[in-house]
Amino acid sequence: MTNTAFSDDNKLALVQIVEFGSFVGINIGTDVSNLPSAVEIVAILRAHSISHVRLFNADARMLNALSNTGIEVMISVTNEEVTTIGESPSAAADWINKNVAAYVPTTNITAIAVGSEVLTSLPNASAVIVPAMNYLNKALVASNLNYLVKVSTPHSMGIISRPFPPSTATFNATWNSTIYQILQFLKNTNSFYMLNAYPYYEYVKSNGIFPLEYALFKPLPSVKQIVDPNTLFHYSSMFDALVDATYNSIAALNFSGIPIVVTETGWPWSGGANEPDATAENAETYNKNLIRRVANDSGPPSQPAIPINTYIYELFNEDKRVGPESGRNWGVLFTNGTAVYDIKLSTSESLDANSSAVFCIARSGADETSLQDGLNWACGPGQANCGPIQQGQPCYIPNTLQNHASYAYNDYYQKMRSSGGTCDFGGTATTTTVDPSYGSCRFTGSLNSSTGEGLFPPPVFGPVGPPSGCSQNFVHLGTVFALFAALILSGMDVEHFVALW
Repeated sequence: MTNTAFSDDNKLALVQIVEFGSFVGINIGTDVSNLPSAVEIVAILRAHSISHVRLFNADARMLNALSNTGIEVMISVTNEEVTTIGESPSAAADWINKNVAAYVPTTNITAIAVGSEVLTSLPNASAVIVPAMNYLNKALVASNLNYLVKVSTPHSMGIISRPFPPSTATFNATWNSTIYQILQFLKNTNSFYMLNAYPYYEYVKSNGIFPLEYALFKPLPSVKQIVDPNTLFHYSSMFDALVDATYNSIAALNFSGIPIVVTETGWPWSGGANEPDATAENAETYNKNLIRRVANDSGPPSQPAIPINTYIYELFNEDKRVGPESGRNWGVLFTNGTAVYDIKLSTSESLDANSSAVFCIARSGADETSLQDGLNWACGPGQANCGPIQQGQPCYIPNTLQNHASYAYNDYYQKMRSSGGTCDFGGTATTTTVDPSYGSCRFTGSLNSSTGEGLFPPPVFGPVGPPSGCSQNFVHLGTVFALFAALILSGMDVEHFVALW
């Protein structure tokens, strides 16, 4: 197949995807035991520099928590809501008023996913999916929000009969009429095609036809490289092949200029005995390579100029889901904000290297008891300002010993190094020129920080260095005194404060 050009009436969609560069977002599911609060989830997102999220509903708590963050939000009409909205323009208008107009512009809602894989999971809903999309868009037009918020619906690869080779891929004829109407809607509204693409499942289904390396974006030896025999395009990854199969299926219905956004992809990090490829190593490899792939701002072989904006599935494990073990283990983070495996969820470098600044952080892999000792000393006798790592403050999330120790160590080091203070803390600390600041948590000494101190004033004096053998049970006196002073200034009754303490 020859490259399909983008027509004039879809230039807006192209500009929206290309002008601002590619991005990797994250899906946020809620079938999670001990799900953090919406505020905590947003703090985790900001801590990991996540700029785009997809919600599987339009949860009011999340939409409120996401306000004034700048994070771009894709909300969803659930499959259960599709029929009602598809049969009633007034229901669609009510949905837009309640879930979009009530939050825009403070919450940066940019897209609505109408259902999820409706054609393959709810075949009876195929008659209402296009009316639902039309009614929602008309409600956006009535609210003058159609230029800010785009409407589409996510599809699985199951609606494409044979995705390999990509050049001959076509949609299953069973759904051609409905898909044609969907594509016409996307074309008319300058929207984009939403694709759920899972190389993991395609690899498992292939029964060894495709090598694992191909699914994981790993280099292939020349004898194993995947080449489309019709176009002679070389496919270095199954991900690219799936996206190109979709572009070709769209072209087979005589449409062009409709960009594709991958709304779900990922790799499970644990599975049952019959799921040997669902491992943390493979999940880390896939998602790391995926992020690198998306970050190069290029498209698949048939559309090299169109970036593949992508949402990873998913933020947390949805351990309440039924089905195979692997289906409950797609999360990239634990609910406390720590990573399941080593991964950086951003296409851009969020930690700035700055040779003129030196920071003191907790050493990776440090003994936790020694790390706790160092944290206690820094926040106690060392008089580091530990206010920002208290609950509810900018540096509390991720709520981990290493994160909190890093902030405290650095605050002490920045204030005391001119007087001989060191970055050692019993061998649990190390220096770096990479600014460890994230989100609204600014480390002392950061060039991007005005004060770096959160809500609490820093103590002025402190000892030169931590003594050896500091106790794990050392009370955080510096923090107590700072809190005590702040509460007095706020007019709070001192006896009430003491009782609370």
